[in-house]
Amino acid sequence: MTRTTAISVSTRRPRSVALLLGLLLALLIVGGIVPVPGANAAECAPDASTGCLQGVIKTSDGEPAAGVVMQLSGNGEDQTVETGSDGKWAFAVTKSGSFTVTVDKNSLPEGQFLKLVESRDISVELGNAAGGLFPLTANADEANSGSSGGGDNAESGATTQAKSSFSWPRFWQQFASGLRLGLLIALASLGLSLIFGTTGLSNFAHGEMVSLGGLLAATFMGITGNLLLAALISVAAMALFGWAQDKLLWKPLRKRRLSLMQLMIVSIGLSITMQYLFQYFWGSGIIRIDSRNPATATIFGITMTIQSYVAMGISLVAIILVGAGLMFTRFGRATRAISDNPALAEASGINVDRVISVVWIVGGGLAGLSGVFLGLIFNGINWFTGGQMLLLFFAAVTLGGLGTAFGAFIGSMIIGMVVELTNIWLPGDLKFATALLILILILLVRPQGIFGRKERIG
Repeated sequence: MTRTTAISVSTRRPRSVALLLGLLLALLIVGGIVPVPGANAAECAPDASTGCLQGVIKTSDGEPAAGVVMQLSGNGEDQTVETGSDGKWAFAVTKSGSFTVTVDKNSLPEGQFLKLVESRDISVELGNAAGGLFPLTANADEANSGSSGGGDNAESGATTQAKSSFSWPRFWQQFASGLRLGLLIALASLGLSLIFGTTGLSNFAHGEMVSLGGLLAATFMGITGNLLLAALISVAAMALFGWAQDKLLWKPLRKRRLSLMQLMIVSIGLSITMQYLFQYFWGSGIIRIDSRNPATATIFGITMTIQSYVAMGISLVAIILVGAGLMFTRFGRATRAISDNPALAEASGINVDRVISVVWIVGGGLAGLSGVFLGLIFNGINWFTGGQMLLLFFAAVTLGGLGTAFGAFIGSMIIGMVVELTNIWLPGDLKFATALLILILILLVRPQGIFGRKERIG
């Protein structure tokens, strides 16, 4: 007798993926058809016939320096621009070569001085972008007394000034900036850690969820004109997107028992797809959530924008609420049980799928809130803002201990403090390397992270 086996093909997975893509496209289309307040005035897009020289000037307090006059000369060019409200400047050139970018010292904000040089020679090719740094200081003794054409002189000037750049007022200013950055990293890292703890998924698309939160806030700001309402709608939309992402994509894949490596590869693909969609609907420039110049306030000698203080306060409240929910509620106990042993938790009557859905809702909302605040603090957000921060999110989660929410918070604060405090001595984005070095050193001593548990493998 011949035995015949019928093979049924489920149509749920294609439908689920289609629904998820439909929801994502709906959010993107809303962003694409509604004008957003201001793409960065200092914007240049390199192409086959255009090269870009660009950068950003910030005060010694880390705030954007607006209205600084920049001049481009050399190679037949003579252009003048002013930095925008976000401190950014850009020149577009139509020939490859070396150009000289000069800062007008008389246009600097009151009490600010050029720390290294007032002019730099920058080379750029058509189709590419090149940048130049012009750091400022509030200490007149640190200011550079002459100009330099860049190159070796600029580097030696940087070395000389780095030795004398420390001061206690600047230390406390950077300390406050570290607290701010740590809290914003913690918002995103908490969701990333909770998702990993309950599902084992290392979600490489989490950075894009942060970017989407900020971009949606800019879109809804253009619709409503109310920053608070735009932020609330954006966070709600991201919470819904987190739920839909699990319901329509990750849950079906878990049911099919895909390995964690396969799930991670899917998340990388989702990340890349979202990045291209962001560029298609919002463009590659900087999008400002609030086009108004932010007001500043000085508390205990530390000057920050009002938005920074508000962001820090709301972030701290949100983190405390999530922590209290995990510690003292039935849902929190169920989440910890699933993190410890999913099979045993399900056998004891816990609805694992429902808990994971709520975790995705919370993670999506926190990522959206982090994106809103990053867009406000950085005076703009673009398609790759979350992608740039993703390594810091993973570093914070790993440093604190994989799958532990409290560990993610402590790891985030350490990363934020290290990044901002080392900026006293290290220029530009080199400060991020120090945070990753601290991560490596701690993991060499304690591989499970600060609050992680040792596990026997094999």
